[in-house]
Amino acid sequence: MNTTLKKIMDLLEERQWTIYRLAKESGIPYSSLNSLFQKNNQPTISTLEKICVGFHITMYEFFSDNTPYREKLEEYSREELDIIESYRNLNRTNKKIFVGILQVLMNS
Repeated sequence: MNTTLKKIMDLLEERQWTIYRLAKESGIPYSSLNSLFQKNNQPTISTLEKICVGFHITMYEFFSDNTPYREKLEEYSREELDIIESYRNLNRTNKKIFVGILQVLMNS
C-alpha cells in the first residue's frame, strides 16, 4: 500500500470510519474510493483535496504528523480533546446541530 493510502487508512481507523463514510463525507463515489485501495493507486490532488474536506482537515494537516490542536496538547484538557475528536467524528448534519447547541449554551 502506498504511503498516501496508508495515511488515509490511518485516518479512517483513528475516526473509526469506513470507506463508505469517507465517500459520503467527501462527496467522492464509493466505487472510486474503493478502487483506489483495490488497485493501490495514488489519488490525484483533486481527489486528495476532497478526501481532506471529508476528514475536515487541511492538506497541510494531512501531510503533517501533527494536527494544530495536537501541537499544543498541554493547553487542552482531556475533556476538550475528547470534544474535538467527537466533533470530527460527526457527520455534517450533526456538526451543524452540535454548533447550534453550543451557541445556545453560550448565549444563556
